[in-house]
Amino acid sequence: MSDKNRIVLAYSGGLDTSVAIPFLKDRTGKDVVAVSLDVGQGGERLEAIRARALACGAVESYIVDARDEFADEYCMRALKANAMYEGVYPLVSAISRPLITKHLVRAAHQFGADTIAHGCTGKGNDQVRFEVSIQSIDPTLSAISPIRDLSLTRDVEIAYAKNHKLPIEQTEKSPYSIDQNVWGRAIETGYLEDPWNAPTKDVYSYTDDPAFPPVADEVTIEFKQGVPVKIDGRDVTPLQAIEEMNRRAGAQGIGRIDLIEDRLVGIKSRELYEAPGAVTLITAHQELENFCLEREQHRIKRDIDKRWAELVYDAQWFSPAVKSLNAFIEDTQQYVSGEIRMVLHGGRAVVVGRRSESSLYDYNLATYESGDSFDQNASNGFIEIYGLPTKVAAARDVKFGNAVEVPSQDVQ
Repeated sequence: MSDKNRIVLAYSGGLDTSVAIPFLKDRTGKDVVAVSLDVGQGGERLEAIRARALACGAVESYIVDARDEFADEYCMRALKANAMYEGVYPLVSAISRPLITKHLVRAAHQFGADTIAHGCTGKGNDQVRFEVSIQSIDPTLSAISPIRDLSLTRDVEIAYAKNHKLPIEQTEKSPYSIDQNVWGRAIETGYLEDPWNAPTKDVYSYTDDPAFPPVADEVTIEFKQGVPVKIDGRDVTPLQAIEEMNRRAGAQGIGRIDLIEDRLVGIKSRELYEAPGAVTLITAHQELENFCLEREQHRIKRDIDKRWAELVYDAQWFSPAVKSLNAFIEDTQQYVSGEIRMVLHGGRAVVVGRRSESSLYDYNLATYESGDSFDQNASNGFIEIYGLPTKVAAARDVKFGNAVEVPSQDVQ
């Protein structure tokens, strides 16, 4: 049974959520359980975050090193779907929220809470992702946001932290709002809110300047059923593959994205992203699919990939629609195994070689040299049958005076 006097809080260790612990207790009378996950965002160790949560008044601290879980079950699913919202954004934040929510709900069950709190504002996508995901997993739980629902502005937070002597060091606030994990980094607000302003060098952390790259880096990535398993012949886990490509592609300035994005809440927002590993792996995976998928299956999958990215961006990770799309996508990966050779240089990841035992590329059919096994005479009948519908339609147009006009005068 739930405990009416407990709230589970998604806790990052920063000012907002540290202040939220005693603030929620004061406002609601409920004890707070702090939940913190490592999804490859870097920064402080989980034990330091746990200690701060308890020092700020949390009655329990639930911490999880979820890096492998995030890479295996969330990043790889996005990779198999070639997930790029609006064609360019690899869903850095959108795919981490369902995982965080799953652990928030697990903590609520473990510690007997009936309410989950998060630190989202009322203008962003993440409030929807957290709360829809909570409802999808356990509809008996309720959700609140101190910043959105309890008017917890930054000046109020700072004053509250000082008055309550909370163990939080105040440093100069970054002009940007940043969210990051192993799949990438999202940067917004501040100077970037004017869409005419070009990004400055201090915005970037995962990538070096592509205008001044080091020597070109050639890499071979081996996939097994859509998942990277080796880099340059060395076995890797999904997490290791992402981390290595973050380093190597990041050094070449690959994966910088500047986007006017259509948010779920209906506004346009200027967003910057850095996703060197994600962009490189998706580029390689797409090319392997080009090599291995049957034509109509491949056409359908490209449409499915687009819808998958839109649905997941729109907080539908746990929806029946995404569950069904996942089944199709997983089926398509049966033969997506092989090697992709790429050159990383100056902001670009370029595929220069492909090799797969399950490829549908047949050299003897494709070649124009001796040994060509393609029966070119068969094309006569194919063209006749393929063009028959338009040929019949064209005859009707002639009959009713609607034939395609052709130039009547001589071409000089």
